[in-house]
Amino acid sequence: MNWSAIRAIYAMEMARFFRTLAQSFISPVLSSSLYFVVFGAAIGSRIDQVEGVSYGAFIVPGLIMLTVMTQAISNASFGIYFPKFIGTIYELLSAPINFLEIVAGYVGAAATKSMFIGIIILITSFFFVDIHIAHPFAMVVFLVLTCVSFSLFGFIIGIWAGNFEQLQLIPLLIVTPLIFLGGSFYSISMLPPVWQTISMFNPVVYLISGFRWAFFGVADVPVGVSLLAIAAFTGLCLAVVWWIFKTGWRIRQ
Repeated sequence: MNWSAIRAIYAMEMARFFRTLAQSFISPVLSSSLYFVVFGAAIGSRIDQVEGVSYGAFIVPGLIMLTVMTQAISNASFGIYFPKFIGTIYELLSAPINFLEIVAGYVGAAATKSMFIGIIILITSFFFVDIHIAHPFAMVVFLVLTCVSFSLFGFIIGIWAGNFEQLQLIPLLIVTPLIFLGGSFYSISMLPPVWQTISMFNPVVYLISGFRWAFFGVADVPVGVSLLAIAAFTGLCLAVVWWIFKTGWRIRQ
């Protein structure tokens, strides 16, 4: 493993993040604050508790996951698409490094950025609601796995995209709706039976449910199933990335 190459790619991507640090801080804080005002105050005043948890606190895990997933995809997809766009990806492909080292650098940086923003939102939430994390270690595990898996997914999108419009196509049309319909701001048990069944086909439900369990000890699906789902998603993304570099699909054209 060429750790120098991984470190160089990682440092380059993180440097781009720190150049816009103020924006990286302000944007998630403002957006999460608005969510707390709209959902926590306006809607929360009409919904007392959900599964024994105050509604303002109940939406915190979903809000963190919403931001973490979208940020992981955005950072990873842009990180690998930009070298394709300006042609510097050929320097990476001709360098004495393998695909695992390239992926580790880009995906590691994207996961770090999204995790950093998730922690900021968690800290922000303490100013609005009273939160006690029931399983801190499990919370960190779910957060790390989500950041890594969706960064891998974003990496795939960045390689697939042929222009900047396509770069936003899947996150806007598929991922964001799945997140909002995945129980980010409500419990699946609140839905009619038919929609509860349909929701079980949404993979995001398992991620948000497991993450919420780490906070409050309540979940829509068993925690083991949530871990299995995120492990399967990560494995699938790794397999796709391996196939892309093996065949050169979209990166050697």
